[in-house]
Amino acid sequence: MAASRTRYTTVAIVIHWLIAAAIIFQIILGWRMGDGPKGPTTYALFQLHKSIGITILLLSLLRLAWRLFNKPPAALEGQPKWEQAASKLVHIGFYVIMIGLPLTGWILVSTSRVPIPTLLFGAIPWPHIPGLPELAAAPKHVWHEIGEIGHGVLVKLTYLLLVLHLGAVAKHQILDKDEVFGNMAPGAKPGIKEPRAWLAAAGLIAVIAAGYLYMPAVKAAAPTAPATPEPAPVEAPAASPPAATAETPTAAAPAAAEAAPEAALKDPVAWTVQKGASLGFTATWSGSAIEGQFKTWKADILFSPQALDRSKVTVTIDMASAATGDAQRDESLPSGDFFDTAAHPKAVFAASKFRKTGENKYVADGTLDLRGVKKPLSLPFTLKIDGDTATARGVTTLDRTTFGVGQGEWASTDEIAAKVTVSFALTAKTK
Repeated sequence: MAASRTRYTTVAIVIHWLIAAAIIFQIILGWRMGDGPKGPTTYALFQLHKSIGITILLLSLLRLAWRLFNKPPAALEGQPKWEQAASKLVHIGFYVIMIGLPLTGWILVSTSRVPIPTLLFGAIPWPHIPGLPELAAAPKHVWHEIGEIGHGVLVKLTYLLLVLHLGAVAKHQILDKDEVFGNMAPGAKPGIKEPRAWLAAAGLIAVIAAGYLYMPAVKAAAPTAPATPEPAPVEAPAASPPAATAETPTAAAPAAAEAAPEAALKDPVAWTVQKGASLGFTATWSGSAIEGQFKTWKADILFSPQALDRSKVTVTIDMASAATGDAQRDESLPSGDFFDTAAHPKAVFAASKFRKTGENKYVADGTLDLRGVKKPLSLPFTLKIDGDTATARGVTTLDRTTFGVGQGEWASTDEIAAKVTVSFALTAKTK
């Protein structure tokens, strides 16, 4: 059958063109990933690069299996032996890169210091190579070096094979004017005027353009506010009833406020945080804002504006609950390169010194214990009280590098800025 066949099977042809387009697209993505600083866009391109790489691996294995049971067409009659040998070597080389490049990339991902999972096209989980993520640091590094060197060598081999392959196709189609191109483009005739040849060239240009023009969706929006932060007393100062005005006559003042005991005005009051409270953060990654929230946290607050010297607050944060809206990015945050939640699952902000800076404006001076490092931190906030209900909002900044958040390649502030903004908003009621 192979001797009488004048072209590849339809299945082989379809897989060939799919893999060809994917390889060209991958090359462009690789170039874009290496240009400029890392950031959210580069991160998203990297995730797509992994997805397409695994797709090429699966298609290549399918193509190889199909070829074992469906032999390719015989060589052209009278074709020089050296051309036949060169053709076989190039085809073998393509199988090496089509399988080797995804495998070495898979090794790189599986031995990365930051355990970022692979979700094919953001939807289908793809595992790491069994055994590699659990290796000790030294052998894991060796495997990473093997993957990195192998990947780099195979990329250069890809460039060489593409030049040889495309050059050979042009030679057969334009100079030799034989039927070689027709093996993969059924019905194609020799010569430069063949429409299928120009269609293939246009397809090549289109794939290259798509590789440069494609812009992935970057998830930077913070997730929805946590449904229930653990009950937390937020101390809203017990205030005297509002003064009578045209808009708020004395008769309209809340009865509870009127009946508040004098002691409540002098002593700190405990408050319970209500549902819908949020504790968020904003980091800057290559100029783009990455917003997130901690889904699990609790606040124990005892506060009164008339007893600042006896007020105190303790906020305990579950660092593993950090979420930025991107599942793959969020998987890396608990790692040793960032929050290291295995060793330091909680962060704690404790303050027992408060200052009034203006109408309804205060500053809590305390200490933040993050990743095992304790540093002073001041938190400005506003506080308004209406009867037994208080609303509070605050924003501050901290330097992530002083707490060791960002190790190895992430310690540099060239890509991820040192300053991180932390904010909260909540409503609380007296206990």
